[in-house]
Amino acid sequence: MSEEVELTAAELVVAVPQTDDSGANTLDRYDWQASMAAADGLELYLGALGAGKRLQGNEDRRILCEYHEDWVALMGDDAELVSAKHRDPSADAYRTINQLASDGGLAHLFLRWRVLREKPTCRLATTGGLASGDPQDFAATMQALRELRLNGKPVVVNGECPPVIAKFHSAIHTYSGNHLPADWVAGSAGEVPLDEQQEQTARFVSMLDIQHGLTRRADIGFAAPMKYAKPVIDHLGYDVPYEAVWNAVYGLFFTRMKAAGPRTHATISPVLAFASGSRAQTSASKERELEARIVTMQDIDIAIITAVANPSAYESLASPVRMSRAAVKMRKGHCSDNSIERSEHLRKDYQRYWRDRLTGDPTAFAERDKLRRLLLRVSDRADTPVVRSTANWGPDFWLALQDAIDAIPVEQLPAGMDSELLLGGISDLANACKIWFSDNFDVAGEISRLRQENGGSAA
Repeated sequence: MSEEVELTAAELVVAVPQTDDSGANTLDRYDWQASMAAADGLELYLGALGAGKRLQGNEDRRILCEYHEDWVALMGDDAELVSAKHRDPSADAYRTINQLASDGGLAHLFLRWRVLREKPTCRLATTGGLASGDPQDFAATMQALRELRLNGKPVVVNGECPPVIAKFHSAIHTYSGNHLPADWVAGSAGEVPLDEQQEQTARFVSMLDIQHGLTRRADIGFAAPMKYAKPVIDHLGYDVPYEAVWNAVYGLFFTRMKAAGPRTHATISPVLAFASGSRAQTSASKERELEARIVTMQDIDIAIITAVANPSAYESLASPVRMSRAAVKMRKGHCSDNSIERSEHLRKDYQRYWRDRLTGDPTAFAERDKLRRLLLRVSDRADTPVVRSTANWGPDFWLALQDAIDAIPVEQLPAGMDSELLLGGISDLANACKIWFSDNFDVAGEISRLRQENGGSAA
């Protein structure tokens, strides 16, 4: 008998069937995943361009959407399974290892990794943060075990790792349900000893990365062009709105995540597909069957070139001018439309947070006042002569506020509060005329002028 061919991580991903396709069914509700996959695609594309600013003929980086996990990044023999989890502000940070295993999808990610013979690396991409305690300890253990693996050393459970690995191993048992590996089931014929199960758990953790604190669904449409499309366009040297390129690439991923992409190798009917003498399917032929779910670097290249050639076709429809006091002040300070829209959405999230807290929580009023004082202090310290050194200093001030807010330890914040909601608090204070993005002016008069200028059209 011939020996079984050793497949690479990338070959295993397309060769091994997935057990379910739940991701593609939930995408219409959570197109945030498509945005995050598009961000990964643009990052791969930027790396593929290199100094020559063009793709090589043998470029094989690609993203396989909604297969095994939310998407898989593929390059050569390597593969990375990515689980994308959006958490709303009310869900707060991950506070236990059990939450990471269940809500964060790490138990499911472990099962897919094991089916794929422990070869792919794995990543959790999430809007949620990691609270102090077990989640932070898990992150530290993850980094320590990863360094062992990357340095070619055995991944062993020792030092400070055992308690964390034991908790995560227990969580895998709890949240895997009927999908728990047969040799992990207590009392089964081929049951693997506990220490071997924990060693396998440690190997998984060594191949895991957690990308947390990502932009939330409500804000991604405004933040994504600057965060993800701008680096690519600046590298290529194109003079084109970032929004147009982002919309083109995002649309590509949104389509492929629903397995609705074009299939250039599709057949009309499988005539004589399994006749005597036919060759067994290879990983390459199986990948061709998945091409409706795959985004290649060449696909992204064509999308960008098309958007550059006709940017107006990909720009979002113009919306009415924002007329809130905060929006008018930011516009006067020459902040971008994206920043203004993000500010408006975050202010609503911030107000919703306190509306929920103030209902039945007697301590909420004191916490809100304390937080307002903290935000005013942040604003005061960020408003420096360096920031005001340019005529239109609003955008620099907005960025300085974000940097200052990101540096605030989570322990100093009310429960469920994060940096995005804090930025909404800044917008709320600006709306109350406590924070400015330019020198003082008559806000009411400016709002009246804008209403007349726009024929009463406002948002």
